[in-house]
Amino acid sequence: MPAAPVLREIVRQHAEMAAFLWTVYDYHLLHPDENPDMDEERLARLVERLEAHLDGLRVAGQAGQDIAKERYAEFPEAGELFVVRMLSARRLIAVKELDLDKVREYLTVNGASAQR
Repeated sequence: MPAAPVLREIVRQHAEMAAFLWTVYDYHLLHPDENPDMDEERLARLVERLEAHLDGLRVAGQAGQDIAKERYAEFPEAGELFVVRMLSARRLIAVKELDLDKVREYLTVNGASAQR
């Protein structure tokens, strides 16, 4: 059975949204008092959406990784690098299970501007 075609535009949108949602998530964790509307329920939904976009990229296989790398090459920011790194992980790690200090250090050491 042939593989399903990859819709590059949709996969690109997954990459862009995952990068954006990571940035929003990380910024909120660093500055929790700046957005009082971001309660636990909204934060949980944000993480679910982030995970869903990462899953969309994973389903696309190598094309998902390639598109994420293209986005990072064009926009070398923390969110885009986060997506590339999550897709290259040897095992699936949930966003809620990440050691955020290590993630931020990785992003900074590898050249992405951090949201401080």
